[in-house]
Amino acid sequence: MNKPPPHRNLKSELTTLREQGRNLSNNERALLSCHLAKRLQKIGEYEKAYEALREFWPERRQSPQVDELDDAAKAEILLRSGSLAGCLGAADQTEGSQEIAKNLITQSIETFESRLDSSRVAEAQGELALCYWREGSYDEARVSVTSALTRLGNGDPELKPILLIRASIIEMQRQQLQAAMRYCDEAAALLEHSEDHAVRGSLHIQYGLVLRHLATPENREDLLDRALIQYAAASFHFEQAGNRRYLARVENNLGFLHYTIGRYADAHQHLSRARRLFLELEDIGTVAQVDETRARTMLAEGNLREADRVIKAAVRVLERGGQQALLAEALTTQGTITARMGNFLRARAVLRRAVEVAETCGDLEAAGRARLSIIEELSNQTPPRELAATFHEAAALLEKSQDVAAGRRLRDSGLKVIDALLREEDQESELPAPDQWTGFSLKKEMKRIEARLIQNALRDAGGSVSKASRMLGFKHHQSLISLLETRHKDLAGLRSTRRQRRRSLISKDPPGTKGGRALDRASGRLSVLYVEDNRAVARMVEDLLTTEGVYVDACVSGAAAWEILKSDTHYDALIVDNNLPGVSGLELVLRARSMRERRHLPIIMLSADDVEKEAWRAGVDAFLPKPEGVERLPTTIKRALDERRKR
Repeated sequence: MNKPPPHRNLKSELTTLREQGRNLSNNERALLSCHLAKRLQKIGEYEKAYEALREFWPERRQSPQVDELDDAAKAEILLRSGSLAGCLGAADQTEGSQEIAKNLITQSIETFESRLDSSRVAEAQGELALCYWREGSYDEARVSVTSALTRLGNGDPELKPILLIRASIIEMQRQQLQAAMRYCDEAAALLEHSEDHAVRGSLHIQYGLVLRHLATPENREDLLDRALIQYAAASFHFEQAGNRRYLARVENNLGFLHYTIGRYADAHQHLSRARRLFLELEDIGTVAQVDETRARTMLAEGNLREADRVIKAAVRVLERGGQQALLAEALTTQGTITARMGNFLRARAVLRRAVEVAETCGDLEAAGRARLSIIEELSNQTPPRELAATFHEAAALLEKSQDVAAGRRLRDSGLKVIDALLREEDQESELPAPDQWTGFSLKKEMKRIEARLIQNALRDAGGSVSKASRMLGFKHHQSLISLLETRHKDLAGLRSTRRQRRRSLISKDPPGTKGGRALDRASGRLSVLYVEDNRAVARMVEDLLTTEGVYVDACVSGAAAWEILKSDTHYDALIVDNNLPGVSGLELVLRARSMRERRHLPIIMLSADDVEKEAWRAGVDAFLPKPEGVERLPTTIKRALDERRKR
């Protein structure tokens, strides 16, 4: 007679717990709830595990109710709630979930230590290591899991292989691949005769990951074949355990493996299966990881537009949670895709953010890889001395890495930096010597010097054509645009926006139609005047609108904005804060509405002040609260322009 799947048995036990719980004491119900929750969590049934704990932990973002429990039951509830908080937070990308998890687990450790329960302390330290690992704090994770293994010694044969597998996961993320393999081998010896399919599946999937990392740099087919065998074994054991979540992880890992060896069609098939399973489990955090792998695959295929769409969605999800190492990797992928699409200014901002996120969470190798991406993708748009500084920083961060691929990238990046320095040296050389005038062309030399000056001006102006034009002494920015569209087309990517993206944001009219001409104007761009004295908010808004294809002319005071509005400079919209030096935002709106030329200018107030009613009375077309309204700016601008055009 066939046995029912283990997850069905556990679901029936959950029902039994609810029915019979009233006949047990609080402490007995707490311990039974923890036992059942742990088993459900082990097979990936996180929501069911939470249901088992709900009596003692009714609100996920609050502490469990343990005041009426004895120390043994209290410690178990704290440990199981903390462990589950980390898993659930990673799945639904709940902000602050890993901090909540760490706090609960730390409280459980204190109680277990007071009871001199070394095995339970070791288990809690292993759970704490997972929280640090999710955040990207790999050094702290390593300290926690090493302490757990030391404390456990040779005791608890069921817990030790679990800790060894976690130690391998952490060492792999630190690119210490030989250490990761040793931990796997040690765990395998302990699990040789085990019937715990969930743990054995975890071992095989980890073996596959380490083998894939070892195989990729040199495309070692023998190691890749071994990785595929390990993934097949992992699938078998997870099926036996009834763990759909980890079956999906195997599919994701297979997708990544096929991507790395260039089998893109196979990669997409596995990634699609993984994504479908994770969506069914409502695990949006891992869906984002799948999408990041798919974006890499599309990038390798040259499908930049779809890759850009997919990676943006993944980054938006990962920004909500606390898995900063995953966010840093996704930002690095996004920056690379953005650079390949020719939006170099945006790519630089994204890659720098990837560096900052990785460094903040402690994933220094990821920070080094992001710096290498800056050199690889933006070497022609970055001053040579800045490239050299970036290379030195990357080399210091990757000095102890065992990642062969990173070592190769470091070498190639060094050659790029040397070439850039040599080119700069050639450009700064004196006029030709008397015997070197043969073939010299004054026209070509002047064009080269002109290109260098335009490149430097655009770089120092942050990609703003208007600012660069003023720096170069042009009376109108159209003069610089003309040069970029004729003699210096190779520098067009240094501009902060691109014409076709500006048109596509606001109007669906094809070029040449009435709607297209109304918004295109002479320069082919949609432009807004943005008034904000908070530089951090201003950068965020400029970055968002620039990505959407909008040219932003920013100033920091109401008085300066008023002087600009009195000029004949054309703007398609005005975005204004209220709390400004000189002239307030409300006063600026009133003044703009009193001008015949600006009477119909769409005006949006983006402000943290409680002045929405006053703003509407002053004549704004929309009011957005700051900062939560920032993301709605592009659609709000489009709606305001559409409404004005209809009128």
